Formats: sequence, C-alpha cells, structure tokens
Amino acid sequence: MGRLNFLMAVVLSIYSVGVVLMPNLASAQLKTNYYANTCPNVESIVRNVVNQKFRQTFVTIPAVLRLFFHDCFVEGCDASVIVSSTPGNTAEKDHPDNLSLAGDGFDTVIKAKAAIDSNSRCKNKVSCADILALATRDVIQLSGGPSYPVELGRLDGFTSKASNVEGKLPKPTFNLNQLNSMFASHGLNQNDMIALSAAHSVGFSHCNKFSNRIYNFSPKNPIDPTLNKQYAAQLQGMCPRNVDPRIAINMDPKTPRTFDNAYFKNLQQGMGLFTSDQVLYTDGRSKGTVDIWASNSKAFQNAFVTAMTKLGRVGVKTGRNGNIRFDCGRFN
Repeated sequence: MGRLNFLMAVVLSIYSVGVVLMPNLASAQLKTNYYANTCPNVESIVRNVVNQKFRQTFVTIPAVLRLFFHDCFVEGCDASVIVSSTPGNTAEKDHPDNLSLAGDGFDTVIKAKAAIDSNSRCKNKVSCADILALATRDVIQLSGGPSYPVELGRLDGFTSKASNVEGKLPKPTFNLNQLNSMFASHGLNQNDMIALSAAHSVGFSHCNKFSNRIYNFSPKNPIDPTLNKQYAAQLQGMCPRNVDPRIAINMDPKTPRTFDNAYFKNLQQGMGLFTSDQVLYTDGRSKGTVDIWASNSKAFQNAFVTAMTKLGRVGVKTGRNGNIRFDCGRFN
C-alpha cells in the first residue's frame, strides 16, 4: 500500500510538472526563422500590406496594436479575436470589451493573409496568429517605436467565445494590484506591464471610458485630484456631458501619432487618461520606473521589446492544439 501511494505521488508530480511546463514547451517551439523554407518572404509581404494600410489611415497603428493585446489576453496569441460570430456561437470580437476594436486592425490581418496566400509557395502555410504578431511589430516601427525580431510558429486556435472574454482584459479603472495580478497571470511582471501600458502612446479612447474622472469621481471631488487641472478642463471641453458615444479623443495629448516615451512624461504631469495609466505614477511601487523611462527612451524601448516578446508567447498553440486557417475570420 505504501509503495502504491509512492507511485501515485510520483505520477501526480510528473503530471503536475507537465501541466506547468506545457505553455513553455509550446512557446519554446517559436523561432524567428520559422518560415525560412515554407514562405521566406512572409515578413516583407506583411510589411508591404501594413505600409499600404498606414498610407490609407493612421488608425491602422493603434488598431493592430490593440488587436494583438486583446487576442493574447484571451485564449492566448492564437487569432481567436479575429473569428466572426455564427448563428451557433457568439465570438470574442462581439463581447462588449471588444466592440471598440477598430475594423482597420482586422482588415490589416485579412489583407496580409490574402497577399501571403496569393504567393503559391506560401499558400495556407502561415497562421493568422503569426500574421498579427508581425503586423504588430510593423505598426510599432512605423509610428516611431523600436523594431525587433518576431518569434513565429504559432497556430490558430479552435475556440472563440465571447463568454471567455469576461474579466480577462484590463479595465480603465484598475489599480496597480489589479494590473499586476492580471499581467502576472500571463507570466508578465510589473516592468512588462508598465512597458506595455505605453501602447497608450498612440490611439484613441471613447469619452465614456474616463468620464467618471472628470465629472463624478467622488462626492468630495467631482474631478479626480490626480488629474492635471488644465488637462481635466480640456477633457471636459472635448467630452461634454451626454457627448455622442462615438466621439473619441487621443490618449496621448502631446504626441498622439508617435510611439514614444512621452506617455511616461505625461504621467509625471498628471496627464494619464485612464485611472489605470495615472496609477503607474501615483503608486510609489511603479513611480520610479515611470521616472526612469520618462528620461531614458532607450531603456524604455528595450523593456518594451522584452515585454512584447513575452506577450507573444502567451498561450501559444502548437501541434494538435491549433491549425492554419484558410480564412482568418472563420474556423476551417
């Protein structure tokens, strides 16, 4: 009986180790030259499409960037956010938290997929998940951010359910503990979280996402006291009460079309748009990092590349856990 218990304990420990290691084993299969033999021009094909989209509209930049975050934080980086709903399934993209994802992000991936598949050598060889990862790197570089090698080899996932989105994405009202906890659940530390938050250096927000900070923060303080007074007045001017819900404003009031460390300089001046932005400076545990990156662009860019690489490994599908979709918007 004692021997049986011992063997069971060994089996359980092996099983538990396997469960812990599985995500790492999947991400360990990623490599920068994954398509060297099957589609060697994949990076230039994607880059050309991203450049064309960018020339049509700047929205391409924040749209693709945000799409990648929303994809990786739900089900992992497997392009599940791109799948369209069907009569029998409400997909991720139709969850309320994803309804504000700009169509230009989806369009960029779909057009890049079409361009890749028009090349006979590449047809049905490149996953939508990898296309999104490459396009994300390209939009960051196009807007002035760092370029970096993208690890490839992700497969597209088999699941996309709106019900799986609930509670998986950071909210504009989050405090530091909530942010750290959510990012830690994906293997990302506080530095990674602060670096990735700087994606708010480009892009837009609808007024209702922060209206509580400028009109009804608390009974004593209608305006959030951590908000710069002049900035608060500007926000009230752009977002009057009962504003059209479709109105959106720049998240970075200084350099809204450039991916840079101005995001951190804004936080120093009380000009973080969301509570979840400004808390990075008002909380002493993260303030020092903000100060360093506000004064050292290179240090921030290095940290951002590290964080993006780690983000791109989250929940990666390989082997029988995924496939390559013929159409990014629906399962094969």
